[in-house]
Amino acid sequence: MASRYTVPGMEQDAAERVIDTLQQRLTSLIDLQLTLKHIHWNVVGPTFIGVHEMLDPQVDAVRSMTDDLAERIATMGGQPVGTPGYVAKTRGWDDYSLLRATTNEHLAALDVVYTGIITDHRRAIAEFDELDLVSQDMVIAQAEQLETFQWFVRAHLEDSSGALRHGGATTEQEAADAVE
Repeated sequence: MASRYTVPGMEQDAAERVIDTLQQRLTSLIDLQLTLKHIHWNVVGPTFIGVHEMLDPQVDAVRSMTDDLAERIATMGGQPVGTPGYVAKTRGWDDYSLLRATTNEHLAALDVVYTGIITDHRRAIAEFDELDLVSQDMVIAQAEQLETFQWFVRAHLEDSSGALRHGGATTEQEAADAVE
């Protein structure tokens, strides 16, 4: 999306590249916050309450991240888009596939989701190295928080040696099946 203006000291074409990447991150985090809430509502099993209560602060933090991304896009002269239709149309992944499932199934699937989001955040960090250090700093801070959330998830799934039973799974369903 073309910006009408940008921040001082930044070329228009660089700003448009940054805006496009920030919009991709915004789309992924809007999807993540909805997925986290979906898991919160659909997780079952003996460790339900701990996982249920662990997810709400993650939802709130991710919601705050989306606000930061959208405001950065607007600051740079872009127009952040956060409508459900836009998110569904432009995301590059399928909808979260699990409904009612055990804590371990949901957490293994969520680990796969976090891996994808963190990987894309790290790509944005590298891209911003030459384009916009302000946006890079924001995405670095978000990546740190997302990595901590993934660690929380993985702590439920690892054995005493640090191995993950769903290690190597590339889809949510593969990960869930591996921990049944």
